[in-house]
Amino acid sequence: MAGKFELYTDKAGEYRFRLKAGNGEIILASEGYKQKASALNGIDSVKKNSAVDDRYERKDSASGKPMFNLKATNGQVIGTSETYSSSSARDNGIASVMKNAPEATVEDMTTA
Repeated sequence: MAGKFELYTDKAGEYRFRLKAGNGEIILASEGYKQKASALNGIDSVKKNSAVDDRYERKDSASGKPMFNLKATNGQVIGTSETYSSSSARDNGIASVMKNAPEATVEDMTTA
């Protein structure tokens, strides 16, 4: 099964998306957006930037666990990973985003 983006609204009423791998695991999550169109633009940006290794900021979370951010060409964060148990697990997560994002479908779970 191919990856997919889920577009949804959070408890605060903001639009968010998450990228799920073929196995259903969340591999990237967005920030909150006030406008649905902005969230859809974020998805397009992930699709375009996900294939470029230099767009991934590999770092450690506040708790010291490996994670990554995907950044747009302007340096803005467009997606954030979960935390991982090791750097190699994080690198596998990046590889999964690179593989799944470009062709992922969008499932609109919003009501508006």
